[in-house]
Amino acid sequence: MHTILVASSKGGAGKTTLSTQLAGHFAAAGKRTVLVDADPQGSSTRWCEKRAEMDAAVLPINGHSRAFRKHLPEDAERVIIDAPAGAMADDLEPFLELADAVLVPVLPSAIDLEATVPFLNTLATVPRIKKGKLPVALVANRIKAWTQISQQAVEQLQAWPYPLVAQLRDSQGYVLLAALGRSVFDYRSEQMRSHQDDFAPLLRWLKKHS
Repeated sequence: MHTILVASSKGGAGKTTLSTQLAGHFAAAGKRTVLVDADPQGSSTRWCEKRAEMDAAVLPINGHSRAFRKHLPEDAERVIIDAPAGAMADDLEPFLELADAVLVPVLPSAIDLEATVPFLNTLATVPRIKKGKLPVALVANRIKAWTQISQQAVEQLQAWPYPLVAQLRDSQGYVLLAALGRSVFDYRSEQMRSHQDDFAPLLRWLKKHS
């Protein structure tokens, strides 16, 4: 069971989008996949419910209490945890204990960059992270590569102590996919392949740390 925690102290950073897309990838690849939804909005759970009849279904589990671990199937191969917004490291303790990797989505704005720093500082105090035993990576989300703002944000993120492992483009396609209970990995169109390519370096990083 390989567990990925997707967390950010900043609401609207794209935790659920990243969580559901990763879950969709692993499920489409034939892995028995679980999505632990610890966000009060419950968006990840609704996404799972909409794809329940698919061959690449994802099992949703309520992550609002520590008892969530009792509901994890023994045969689960991939577990994605969509953490609650606004949580710091202390709030994420039960998820950090289980995690094999942590992903932190960040939007390309000064407000989001500034808000992410205190969160990363709290992560740095976690013993497993401090000792290098729990890898942490950044994901730049809603990037408009042609804009100076996004370019500057990416440069800033690349200078931070954790690796920037993906740059996900700003696309309304993710809104549609969320409504359908789908991921970019459920399709083979040229447009979706370009989105899949955005995830490629992130997936390589996860494989390296699996």
